Amino acid sequence: MSHVSLPKKPDAEFFGTSWLVFGGCGSAVLAADIPELGIGFAGVSLAFGLTVLTMAYAVSHISGGHFNPAVTLGLVAGGRFGAKDAFGCIGAQVIGGIAAAAVLYVSLQERQVLTLWQAALLRMVLANIHQMAIQ
Repeated sequence: MSHVSLPKKPDAEFFGTSWLVFGGCGSAVLAADIPELGIGFAGVSLAFGLTVLTMAYAVSHISGGHFNPAVTLGLVAGGRFGAKDAFGCIGAQVIGGIAAAAVLYVSLQERQVLTLWQAALLRMVLANIHQMAIQ
């Protein structure tokens, strides 16, 4: 892997982890809430696999494609990833996962329509979380 500056790695991990949580966990929630869709275990497994696959192709050349703090810590322990880079990436992974879970929570509520003020507030919160993740 070529040298990539530090701010790009957390961005990639934030995006990858967000996509993994949103796509994978979102499919699991839909499979549990709407059983007549017929998603089942195989569908949820496929959704998780495809989200990892898409992010591996999209951003693994930037950050290594860990998308999980445990994977990042394991790579640091094995000497395959720098400890200096790990702090930013782990922070971005945690914040990305929380942000995606928040989006799922809000979007899957009984009331599926946000008011203009709620949407503006959600956008500000997510933008601030992303900005904190890259600093």
